Amino acid sequence: MPYYLGIDTSNYTTSCAIYDSQNDTVLQKKKLLPVKSGELGLRQSDAVFHHTVQLPVLIEELFSDFDGKISAIGVSDAPTREKGSYMPCFLAGVNAARVSASVMGVPLMRFSHQQGHIMAALHSAGKKELISETFLAFHVSGGTTQALLVRPQLDAKLIATSLDLKAGQAVDRVGVMLGYPFPAGKYVDESAQKSDKKYKINIKLKDGNCCLSGVENKCKKMLSDGECEEDICRYCIDYILTALYKMALDAKEKYGDLPMIFSGGVMSNSIIKAELTQSLGAFFAEPIYSADNAAGTAILTSIKGDF
Repeated sequence: MPYYLGIDTSNYTTSCAIYDSQNDTVLQKKKLLPVKSGELGLRQSDAVFHHTVQLPVLIEELFSDFDGKISAIGVSDAPTREKGSYMPCFLAGVNAARVSASVMGVPLMRFSHQQGHIMAALHSAGKKELISETFLAFHVSGGTTQALLVRPQLDAKLIATSLDLKAGQAVDRVGVMLGYPFPAGKYVDESAQKSDKKYKINIKLKDGNCCLSGVENKCKKMLSDGECEEDICRYCIDYILTALYKMALDAKEKYGDLPMIFSGGVMSNSIIKAELTQSLGAFFAEPIYSADNAAGTAILTSIKGDF
């Protein structure tokens, strides 16, 4: 029975997964990297250290629930497939995957973290057939806010981005400002749902690109003016929602009414998902597949090989 191991060591999460291609099921283990209270992330050297500590434990846990034979191993080796895309944190996963593939005597396949995110979203949304088609994809996370034109075999072309702050950075900065743990997306989402307001935001794109730094400044002012944290969180989410909606409309105008998939940790936000599903007919991953995970990497390994 064909099983495929995926490994992903991103700037947020250590994760590993086994994909059962016959039953189309995923078994995965993952753990957030530890970040001290009040801080907004980790230095890359610290991220590599924590992945090195966490990954063996997670793999042991994963294989304690598995008694099959791995056919191939896939690993995320860079943030994207853009030229120069690199982060040291992925070295921990690559090294573990190389050793494992050598010991098992199975092929090793490399993918970008972004490709894994998109594949996980396609799997979760029941749209894996899009891998052989052209579609629009948004990858929205702590390090990326990008609109992509994706051609067959996940050949992604960047068509728009945030020119300053990324969506996940905005959410985390606002959340930490309010005293929430990092990463703060879950807590900002829960707080925003308690607000009875819905903000109308005026955002102008620059050649299809957005700017998000304004949301942090506005939320700081709202806090200093004594506005409640629920409304501050709702403003933050509505700001990002508006930016993504306008970017999506611009992409559709330029490239046609193509299927649209949203992936990345920020896209687990319930308000954004509900609004864009209704207004754009977009597809979203379930929360477990929205945040960083190795599931997409494992599934990609079963489908194609080294892109």
